[in-house]
Amino acid sequence: ENYTVASTYAILFPWFTQLMGVFIYYLLSRHLPSLPYAAIVFLLGFSIGYTTTSASRDATTQSASIWLQINGQLILLIFLPGLIFLDSITTNVFLFFQAFWQLVTFAFPMVMGGTFLTALVAMYVFPYGWSFNLCMTFGAILSGTDPVAVSGILNALGAPPRLKMHISGESLLNDGSAVVFYNIFSSRFYNELGIPDFGSDIGWGEGFLLFLRLCFGGVAIGLAFGMGTVFILYLLRRRLSSEENVMQVVTTICSAYLTYFVADTLSQCSGIVAVLVCGIIVRVFGETMVNDLLLTFHFWEVAGQCLNTLLFVLGGERDCMQYFFGWVIIDFF
Repeated sequence: ENYTVASTYAILFPWFTQLMGVFIYYLLSRHLPSLPYAAIVFLLGFSIGYTTTSASRDATTQSASIWLQINGQLILLIFLPGLIFLDSITTNVFLFFQAFWQLVTFAFPMVMGGTFLTALVAMYVFPYGWSFNLCMTFGAILSGTDPVAVSGILNALGAPPRLKMHISGESLLNDGSAVVFYNIFSSRFYNELGIPDFGSDIGWGEGFLLFLRLCFGGVAIGLAFGMGTVFILYLLRRRLSSEENVMQVVTTICSAYLTYFVADTLSQCSGIVAVLVCGIIVRVFGETMVNDLLLTFHFWEVAGQCLNTLLFVLGGERDCMQYFFGWVIIDFF
C-alpha cells in the first residue's frame, strides 16, 4: 500500500512545475522581461532538488524524488521527439532551404571545431588531467547552442527573419551533430575505463563511418516516416469532420515519437536528425493536407511549452543533486 501511495505521487511533480511555470511567466512578462524564462525555471528545479534532501518529506519532495530516479534514455524519449518536431514543423521552410548549406556548415564543421577548441581548453587549462576522449566528450556536450534566450532577444529587437533563421535553423541541426559527436567520443572514453561491454575503441575511420551512419540513417528513417505521415494526412483530409482534424493531430504525435524510437533505439541512428527530417517533410508536403492548421500548431505549442518547462526544472533538479550531493548521472545526456 505504501508503494502504491508513493507511486501516485509521481503525477504531482510535472503539474506542480507547470503551475509554477505559469506564475514565473506572469512575473517575468509583467515585471522582469529582461530575464530569460528558461534560466529562472532551471533555478526553480535547482531549489526543488535541494529541498528533496530535507528531513521533512511532503508530497512535492516525494514526487520530485521519484522523477529523479528516471533513466536518462527514458527522459530523452519523453522530451526530445516533441521538442524537435515542434521546431521543425514551425520552421520557415523557404528561409530554411535558402540558408541550408550555411546551416550545415554551422551545424557540422563549426560544431566539430567548437568541440575541439573546448576540448583543448579542458585539456590544457583545466587542472583535472582529463584524457583527450573525455575532453572531446566534454566539448561535444557544450558545443550545441540553445537559441531560446537569443531568439527572444532577436524577436524583441525586430531582427531580420534571415538572421533568426540562421540561429534557430543551426540550432535544429547542431542538436543532431553534437549528439553524434558525443556518442563517438563518450564510447571511446568509456572504453578507456576498462569496464567490460561498456564503450568501444572506435578508430578514426570507424568513427567517420559511424558519423555517416548516424546522420544519413536518421535522414532515411525520417524521410520514410515523413512520407508515411503525409499519406495518412491525405487519407484524413475531410475538412468538415472535426474528428478527422483531431486524428490528424494524433497522427503527428505518433509520427514524432515513433520516428525517434525506431531511429534511436531500434536502428541505432540519430533520432534527432530523423525527427527533424520527418517534421520538415510534413511541413513541406503535408501542410496543405492538414484540415485545421491552427489546431495542429496550437497543440504543438502547448506541448512544447509543457515539455520545455518540465525539462528545465528536471535538469536543474538533477544538477543540484550532482553539485551538492555528489550524484553522478552520466546517462542524462
